[in-house]
Amino acid sequence: MNSNIQSKKGNTAAIIAMFFLFAMISFVTNLAAPLGTIWKHHYEWAGMVGNFMNFLAYLVMGIPAGTLLTRIGYKNTTLWAMGVGLTGIILQWLSGQVGADIQTFSVDGMPVMLNFLIYLLGAFICGFCVCMLNTAVNPLLNMLGGGGNSGNQLIQLGGSLNSAAGTVTPLLVGMLIGTVTKDTSITDVSPLLYIAMAVFVFAFFVILAVRIPEPPRAAKGSSKVKATHSAWNFRHTVLGVIGIFFYVGLEVGIPGVMIFYLSDSSVSGITENATAVAGAVASVYWLLMLVGRLSSSAISARVSSRTQLMCAAGGAIVLVVLAIFFSPEIKVSMPAYSVEDGFTLAKVPISALFLVLCGLFTSVMWGAIFNLAVEGLGKYTAQASGIFMMMVVGGGVMPLIQNAIANSIGYMVSYWLVVGMLAYLLYYAVVGSRNVNRDIPVDADEENQIPDAV
Repeated sequence: MNSNIQSKKGNTAAIIAMFFLFAMISFVTNLAAPLGTIWKHHYEWAGMVGNFMNFLAYLVMGIPAGTLLTRIGYKNTTLWAMGVGLTGIILQWLSGQVGADIQTFSVDGMPVMLNFLIYLLGAFICGFCVCMLNTAVNPLLNMLGGGGNSGNQLIQLGGSLNSAAGTVTPLLVGMLIGTVTKDTSITDVSPLLYIAMAVFVFAFFVILAVRIPEPPRAAKGSSKVKATHSAWNFRHTVLGVIGIFFYVGLEVGIPGVMIFYLSDSSVSGITENATAVAGAVASVYWLLMLVGRLSSSAISARVSSRTQLMCAAGGAIVLVVLAIFFSPEIKVSMPAYSVEDGFTLAKVPISALFLVLCGLFTSVMWGAIFNLAVEGLGKYTAQASGIFMMMVVGGGVMPLIQNAIANSIGYMVSYWLVVGMLAYLLYYAVVGSRNVNRDIPVDADEENQIPDAV
């Protein structure tokens, strides 16, 4: 009896620790776009470059993170991730302290200083951290919940905390900056970076003290038989991989480019504390993602992933198209932050309202796409999960492309790219998610049988 009670207490402590890590993943990831408003005023093309570096790390680290998990376990992988994340945050802080007067190269005749490269390196290393955390946290929460619906419920709750942290991060950056000028630098957000450093150190010792259960591993020296197929042989999985690439791109791009749009007073018409207002409005997007994820966890037992994805993609398309066509002269009041008055209401273009509401729909897409893409994979599910983690790089690639379109043609025009990605997700929900490869054997008929390499 006592051992069972201790086991439950240990699992509870581990679950709480994983929830905390879910929030940290979002906190670190969502620093990139608001910090990009600072660099955009120094280099017009640099707004989403830090975000790109953060997500590029997934492409590099996706498969190695899975290998690391297998070799050293969940707890050690998480501890290493804490150290890596602390290093990345320190480098970002350092970019505000040194290198501002040291030129490295030039872009279009404009000198690029060493401090920007230090920042990019920090963002890239932080990307390694969140990739390692994502690789460990998702399967561990599923295992702690006992798999099935209970495991999925824990992941949804963890995702809710992820959204909560995403709500706070751009708001805090906006509060610290106020209005971005050419004199604004990373030093203006140093308090937030100090908090991030302290959180990583605190999390390291918390995880070190908590007992983290480890899944059983294959015995050393056991024979392995190469599988005849792989996850790449399933059409609905391959199309789902593309869907995840687009999804993460639009999830980040919608609020990211909106921050630049609202921060640009010449376009948005916001003349006071534009960056603070933009950060507060973007926070509402992440808050609505929190609401959407909680709602999805309540209805997922009755409403299929396919139906949820169809409704989400269709609804988001309508909202983004409305944002594109409505005149910026039409203003609405939205929650904002003023350096002088604190939390208040600000008049913003109605397009921002439509884009913020997209958070309700994008919130359910990751889980829906993942569930549809791995349906019927059997022993190939783990391999598919590793591929999916690599494709999170879409959160860096697609917003970078969208930002380039915004700089050359216009902010709202760039959202046609988002419409295209949403249209693909609608196609995937209706047609592409059907498993047409049911003839491929997926049972683990050999205990140590392994799929082809990713």
